[in-house]
Amino acid sequence: MSSGQADTVPRLTAKGRATRERILATAADLITRYGVTGAGIDDVRAAAGVSGSQMTHYFRDKRHLVKDVIAWQAQSVLARHRAPELGELDTFAALRLWADLHVQRQVELDCRGGCSFGSLAGQLVESDPEARPDLADGFTQWLELFRHGFTLMRDRGDLIPAADPGALAPALLAAMQGGMLLTQTLRDTAPLRASLDAVLTYVGTFAADPGAAAKALRVRLPGASQEEEA
Repeated sequence: MSSGQADTVPRLTAKGRATRERILATAADLITRYGVTGAGIDDVRAAAGVSGSQMTHYFRDKRHLVKDVIAWQAQSVLARHRAPELGELDTFAALRLWADLHVQRQVELDCRGGCSFGSLAGQLVESDPEARPDLADGFTQWLELFRHGFTLMRDRGDLIPAADPGALAPALLAAMQGGMLLTQTLRDTAPLRASLDAVLTYVGTFAADPGAAAKALRVRLPGASQEEEA
């Protein structure tokens, strides 16, 4: 992730890495549920089942813990986006599946929690200026993942030459983030479904073959007949 995380991590044994990972996963969960201010070092220590000396061995203080939680959350998000079934997010079918998986996860979570990384950014980006570069780095890597997929699609001829991966990537991520926030707040998946369908429709307008794109994305596109969309 960022060099800031690597600078704070001592050389660890396999057992030490597992312990540190458990602490980060626990801290991330508590921060998601109770916020950064509501998740204290002692809360994390107790929930992770580690001693005070272990906490200070891996994390000098709460600021360093939060910094590493940001990096851990970002990598967790990126890992989910690199699942084998999604490939490189470089097909219309993969983008549809990506959207469906986000909606499915919100159904499973009863629309609670929102986006783990987006929620973390919302808490810290203004209240903790030192955290903003790490949050920006996480989002930048996320955007690059989408940009890479769109570039592959354009180079392969799935998207027309006028398609701009640098513009499509933030459109996709912004639609997901906005839809996720509304879904979390309203406890209803409809906003997320609508925002993702809207952005996939927008992406589809750059398809070289609107009919094939409409079928894979399961949206209505200009230039695609109803038979092709079915």
